[in-house]
Amino acid sequence: MFPGEVAQTLLFLHVLAAFAMASTVVIHTAFALGAAPQSRPVTLTADVLWAVGGLGTIVLGVILALDEGYSLLSGWIIGAIVLWMGATELGRRAQVGFAGRGGGASGSSSYAAKATTMHWLRAAAVVAILVLMVWKPGG
Repeated sequence: MFPGEVAQTLLFLHVLAAFAMASTVVIHTAFALGAAPQSRPVTLTADVLWAVGGLGTIVLGVILALDEGYSLLSGWIIGAIVLWMGATELGRRAQVGFAGRGGGASGSSSYAAKATTMHWLRAAAVVAILVLMVWKPGG
């Protein structure tokens, strides 16, 4: 469907968007390991990276899958979309929990524990998405 150069550019942008998503996971790992999210520019950067990366991976991924002749009903594509949605919600919950922790107040340890759990679940979902994208089981 797309000429080779266009398809390669779309693939590059798709992978770049995946790196943006992974960068958000790395930033939130610092919070999960105890760093206080005191800097608004850092949390804003993480939010923007996830938004741009998430939108880029889903939109470009669907375009590339259709271009390569895959059915959007293939198990690995549906799995990746479900994991993507789950990772987005888990990240939202982690972000709320980390924000509730604020400067690390002692009364907010339950927020931190829940946020950390949500973060690690999101990290696992992102790794699972990468596995599906690389090996395309059943595709």
